[in-house]
Amino acid sequence: MVDHFKIARPLEFYEKFIQQEVRPDGRELGEFRSTVCNLSCITTANGSALIKIGNTTIICGIKAELASPASEEPCKGFIIPNLELSPMCSSRFRSGPPGEQAQVASQFLADVIKNSKCVDLETLCVESGKLVWVLHCDLICLDYDGNITDASILALIAALQTTKLPKVKLNEDTDKFETFESDLVSLALLSHPVSTTFSILGDQILIVDPTSEEESLSMGTITIVALVDKICMVYKPGGNPIASEQLPTLFERAIERGKEVRSLVDKTFSSAS
Repeated sequence: MVDHFKIARPLEFYEKFIQQEVRPDGRELGEFRSTVCNLSCITTANGSALIKIGNTTIICGIKAELASPASEEPCKGFIIPNLELSPMCSSRFRSGPPGEQAQVASQFLADVIKNSKCVDLETLCVESGKLVWVLHCDLICLDYDGNITDASILALIAALQTTKLPKVKLNEDTDKFETFESDLVSLALLSHPVSTTFSILGDQILIVDPTSEEESLSMGTITIVALVDKICMVYKPGGNPIASEQLPTLFERAIERGKEVRSLVDKTFSSAS
């Protein structure tokens, strides 16, 4: 009977739980699913991480290559994130060119890198006007169960934290640059942005870390990207508006979540070292 009610009237089914300030999976409205972090899991990459938030699983591999810089910014390298959402992770996605959700998510990742200034792009410069590093950050969703944004940002930043680049020197005899894979330098991160996504259910009821099922019932979302003690970005892609008096509470939760995630990554990083 319960399963029939859930299928026939899913929103009403959820509202019955939300009235008791709990969700069908047993979580409180502001509670995240368990988060798992695995670093340096791709040995052929310059940096990598696998992140699980509940069932949602993202793996990120970073490959570095040398290229010419942009003429307007001769001293800066590039960080290019790309998220792949294929039928492998969920039946909601199709094969072929990247869909709208993947494209929007990839652009959002690039915006987070830019606005948080987590990496000084000038440190990716080998020789001004001639050679810089390009970091191709390929993220693949292995299992989609909602909240792809938070999982992707965590996977990307964790992978960058593990990234090591070979030293590059100019061979004066051949006048060519040579890389030394045996002499690696860790990429320096200036900040560690963490995102927290909330979904709107019913009458201005906000839940954190929505599952795929909860996303399908959502009337809008808001993603807040936090640094250590301040908000870096707020992303609200349409949907129902959020009352301004609710924002301070959301900001506090995002900063708190950021501390939790950074502690998890730091512990994992220390264990792996």
